Amino acid sequence: MDEAAYMRAAITAARANLGLTAPNPVVGCVLVKDGRILASAATAPGGRPHAEDQALAAAGAAARGATAYVTLEPCGARSSGGTSCSELLVSAGVSRVVVACDDPSPFASGRGAERLAAAGVTVEMGLLADEALAALDYAAWFAAARP
Repeated sequence: MDEAAYMRAAITAARANLGLTAPNPVVGCVLVKDGRILASAATAPGGRPHAEDQALAAAGAAARGATAYVTLEPCGARSSGGTSCSELLVSAGVSRVVVACDDPSPFASGRGAERLAAAGVTVEMGLLADEALAALDYAAWFAAARP
């Protein structure tokens, strides 16, 4: 598989819970290492747990050195005060995070990507952004989340 195929897998994972995750947006996360998908998850109905949290739990220690393909920027903070997805990705030892869409919400808004980069994780933004935007109804989320 190529980069676009992994992101499409994340989009597909998220679509399974489209419309079920309010007040959070639906997010898909696919963890890949050595050309193999380790885990795939979507934001759970009701908005928690987040996709990254579930995918990391499923992959366990194998996530160290993996690439995460995520449809929306990992959160930099959580409204619940829990550990953010960006912190979870760093703690798990993920080496690279590829993101389709940035997240203008106050819980991300660049903070997730900044936290990852500050920890030495390579962050790449924009892969299949238009496809994720259209498939996952992010336009409505963005309109509501912009400060």
